[in-house]
Amino acid sequence: MSKSSFNAQALTASLQSVKHQPRKRFGQNFLHDDSIIRQIVDSIHLERDDNLVEIGPGMGALTEPLLAEVDAMTVIELDRDLADSLRIRIGANSHPNFTIIKANAMDVDYRDLYSAERGKLRVVGNLPYNISTPILFHLLSFADVIQDMHFMLQKEVVERITADVGSKTYGRLSVIMQYHCETDYLLTVPRGAFNPPPKVTSAVFRLTPYVDKPIVADDEPYFAIVVRETFNHRRKTLRAIFKKSTLLPTLSEDDFAVCNIDPQARPETLSVSDFVALSNQAKRLEV
Repeated sequence: MSKSSFNAQALTASLQSVKHQPRKRFGQNFLHDDSIIRQIVDSIHLERDDNLVEIGPGMGALTEPLLAEVDAMTVIELDRDLADSLRIRIGANSHPNFTIIKANAMDVDYRDLYSAERGKLRVVGNLPYNISTPILFHLLSFADVIQDMHFMLQKEVVERITADVGSKTYGRLSVIMQYHCETDYLLTVPRGAFNPPPKVTSAVFRLTPYVDKPIVADDEPYFAIVVRETFNHRRKTLRAIFKKSTLLPTLSEDDFAVCNIDPQARPETLSVSDFVALSNQAKRLEV
């Protein structure tokens, strides 16, 4: 992105002209730090013909510099007041290919935004922290039409998504996201970059859905159940978890040996491929 295409002073003046009281029920914290905005936009590496979708544009802090990089853009905004403001300030400002969808991001069928002509979606957003995980799981169901996703979330959540196996932050979210996508921690965003400042530090990360997954579970919904159930009892050994869980079968020593997994191990020591092997073996016993 050329720096000349982004006028920070003009953007700041534009945002200040909008009178909007942040709404707690929508989890609204508005980004205003020009340096952070620049870093986020630069990290996405946009092309003019990208099929760009922004979730939760808010007051447009990211929207305007993003729109300067592409020929067309779609934004999804739940708050009707903010959507109407964007339509006036941006949509009517010589951007005929700027589309606003007034809807909950959880209710959108993202395949409707995909076309062979425009290509896969590049999704961007400062997600409301209170519903971030459901939105991420919703988007995974459209992974086949998404090129990549760049989101800002609570730093703690981003650390869990991008965590290495064996670390304290490695858990269910790590396994599920890393099963479906490559995950990259990009940058940390301080509280002061927002108005009003959130109670936590934020971070920006990238999810790139696999075109061909490195390893595929025999039954993906069942794989998700196994991951969830094991991490619900992460302090227990795998032997104890599979013996006591009402949703999982009891695994014998031979079953664990087939998976090349120590039954005395705990969930946070298992890689994504280990979880796939474990769920495949457990599913065979269910049949």
